Amino acid sequence: MCLAIPMKILKIEGDRAVVSAGKVERRIGINFLTNPAIGDYVMVHAGFAIEKLDPKKAKETLRILEGIK
Repeated sequence: MCLAIPMKILKIEGDRAVVSAGKVERRIGINFLTNPAIGDYVMVHAGFAIEKLDPKKAKETLRILEGIK
């Protein structure tokens, strides 16, 4: 089973970015994206952003995931 998590871009450093979801921050590759920007929500899988997300849908998904605990 594969799992991708919506995360928000906090900082861009070349072809890498610092992203967050809740209290979790990670450095990921962003070379699969076109024009990533700080504040974008992206789906993260295996250490890479694989697509940009609609902010409203990303926030809703994160809210649902938070409730699973």
